[in-house]
Amino acid sequence: MPTQADRLVSKIQALPAEDKIRVLDTILTDLDKRDHEIDHVWAVEARKRWASYKAGQLQTVSYEELMSKYKR
Repeated sequence: MPTQADRLVSKIQALPAEDKIRVLDTILTDLDKRDHEIDHVWAVEARKRWASYKAGQLQTVSYEELMSKYKR
């Protein structure tokens, strides 16, 4: 027996691309809620990384070197 989600997915699949994008944007916007705990954890991590970089304790990689890994 199809669930409500299954029925909704079927309806979405039948929509034109523009409407699918609108539905997707609405869902993503609804799910994208700030999590202050995660924000805090990342802020602490960013400060630690910046301090390590300034102290010369981090090995850096140039932009060109990084991007060369992803070129085909």
